[in-house]
Amino acid sequence: MINVTKPFLPPQEEYDHYLRGIWSRKWLTNNGPLVNELELTLKNYFDVPHLFYVTNGTTALQLAIKALDLQGEIITTPFSFVATTSSIVWEGCTPVFVDIDPATYNIDPALIEAAITPQTTAILATHVFGNPCAVREIGAVAIKHGLRVIYDAAHAFGTQYQGRSVLHQGDISTLSFHSTKLFHTIEGGALITHDANLANKIAHMRNFGFHGPETFQGVGINGKNSEFHAAMGLCNLKYVQQILARRQELTEVYHQMLRPLQVGKPFLRPNAGFNYAYYPVLFNNEAVLLKMIDALHGVYVYPRRYFYPSLEKLSYVRPGQHMCASSNIASRVLCLPLYHELSVEEVKMICRAILRADRY
Repeated sequence: MINVTKPFLPPQEEYDHYLRGIWSRKWLTNNGPLVNELELTLKNYFDVPHLFYVTNGTTALQLAIKALDLQGEIITTPFSFVATTSSIVWEGCTPVFVDIDPATYNIDPALIEAAITPQTTAILATHVFGNPCAVREIGAVAIKHGLRVIYDAAHAFGTQYQGRSVLHQGDISTLSFHSTKLFHTIEGGALITHDANLANKIAHMRNFGFHGPETFQGVGINGKNSEFHAAMGLCNLKYVQQILARRQELTEVYHQMLRPLQVGKPFLRPNAGFNYAYYPVLFNNEAVLLKMIDALHGVYVYPRRYFYPSLEKLSYVRPGQHMCASSNIASRVLCLPLYHELSVEEVKMICRAILRADRY
């Protein structure tokens, strides 16, 4: 059976080395030494000034919204994982959808300005499949209208923009380190900001608001992560370059094998460094997509419809928001298996199954 993804795991003895240290210290959580080491190592890797390791990517989004004191309406994309929208609703704000660019699958910056109202306070955009948003255009709109910008970079570990990490964009970027991601800590996430005042606020908010043993600096939550999760991150970070290279290699095999099919793929900006986090293919219509899913299931291959349905269809958002491009893409896009241990022969087998199904 070949699933859409499979977690990368380091050699067990490397993880055991960290576990022995945890056992001897008996310091399991509350910003232990491994959490601090992981944060410092990631800051150096991304070359960013402030990074906070938290429980998961959804908590990171919720903390970002809270740290920026956002209220009212937040403009966002309808084509993303559900947490991008649910975090807005969870924090008492209203998601206002702006349709996507059908070429990149990211929020269309040309449509943002028309959606701004006196109640708009921010833009929350996703670097879909690790493909960077039009950050320059989004930033220009935000400055013009006095809006804050959050980038959901859950898919964008290792993605670059103009020669450096895409995490240098916006007021806050958030990451997910869930086990399905190319870099993971089993469960986990992070917030990145270049604003020292925001960093101070986030540091307090993720730890109940504690400002000393018996004082509090505002309201907070338990957003901390454990030493066990940080240990997995420290192990996996050593292999990131190998993971990225392997994904690129497998992606090139998909490209070559599926060229006769002429399926659609997201347009990648020339000034962006893609991370090969996913392998999405866009079929001509939903009927063809469903046929391909059946064909792949027949050989025990299980792709996923990332992301379906388009998020304006959720029951808890404002009705009547029609996102034609997002709904169209969501009905036709399928992510094929892509992970470190997937073999070239398995990729070729997947492609042959698709090509056979296309002929009948």
